[in-house]
Amino acid sequence: MSIIAINSRNQFKGVIKQIKRGDVVSEVEVNTGAGIITSVITTSSLDDLKLKPGSEVIALFKSTEVALASFSKV
Repeated sequence: MSIIAINSRNQFKGVIKQIKRGDVVSEVEVNTGAGIITSVITTSSLDDLKLKPGSEVIALFKSTEVALASFSKV
């Protein structure tokens, strides 16, 4: 099966930089060129998707809330 289209508009193409593998969940760092996105996925999904450093991926975001914080410039 391959994805033809998806309704998630918040997408970033990137390359997996690093994986911190855990027994149940794993942390995947994706370099998007504009910065690093970190995703926590199940280790079984990591294996099913055959992800490894250097793999090209698309990070998809679908959220009902985005929190913002202000900061002072020193």
